[in-house]
Amino acid sequence: MSQRSKGWPAPAKINRFLHITGRRPDGYHALQTLFQFIEPCDGLDFTLTDGPEITRDGGVAGLPAADDLAVRAARALQARTGCRAGVHIHVDKRIPAGAGLGGGSSDAATTLVALNALWGCGLSGTALEAVGLELGADVPVFVRGRAAWAEGVGERLTVVEADRPWLVVVDPRVEVSTAAVFGDPKLTRHTERITISGFKTMALRNDCEATVRRLYPPVAGAIDALSEYGPSRLTGTGGCLFACFDDRDAAERARRGVDDRGTVWVTRAANRSPLLDRLAMQQASSNGA
Repeated sequence: MSQRSKGWPAPAKINRFLHITGRRPDGYHALQTLFQFIEPCDGLDFTLTDGPEITRDGGVAGLPAADDLAVRAARALQARTGCRAGVHIHVDKRIPAGAGLGGGSSDAATTLVALNALWGCGLSGTALEAVGLELGADVPVFVRGRAAWAEGVGERLTVVEADRPWLVVVDPRVEVSTAAVFGDPKLTRHTERITISGFKTMALRNDCEATVRRLYPPVAGAIDALSEYGPSRLTGTGGCLFACFDDRDAAERARRGVDDRGTVWVTRAANRSPLLDRLAMQQASSNGA
């Protein structure tokens, strides 16, 4: 077979807010959040083989292939559909690991969407999201590719058209342990639930932020520095943080002011993932358009 399909994007995400509204009997936390997509994007290339082996190069340095969410996603799709083809996955990693930007989940989602098309599995979007949920709570929103209001553990999605501010994103280069944050006894766990309309009118926060600030002082310092230019908050469990601005010029001024706090970039929140455009290209090519 040895067919190669290149240039599949896996975007980063931000949580415009993150409220923890309780703890479920299974031990997971009940959440409310709003997902949007941002740059950077990881890039994935797929070389189809007669398989059924799944191999990978690139990705997070030092991460065994068997633990890579892209590899696990390919294997999960094989198991779900009985597909006997294989694939070699190349991951060009641009999203920092452990940063709250969803890089691993996005890689998994892109793998599911791409291989569902390339292998001809024929699963619906809903079925792909269900496979993704087995890999991680953030995977379904990347599969859907639309900005979404999320509840439950993050899997109950309502597509929204949110405002699209310019963002300054700061990566303090601190890899935060999600398990440590959610396991911290001082974590806020009983925030009152809000409505989608409430998102537009109330001051928002990330309930993980106080814990992350205490456990990871460099993140706290970066939040304080960026807050001099505008309201700033953590995304996910961190360590990346962001502030919203009305225009690019204001964002660029803030970026210059915090350049010493880590890796800093300006981007704009998006309500549509570039993965959807790449899928449409693939479908058009397959149909001979």
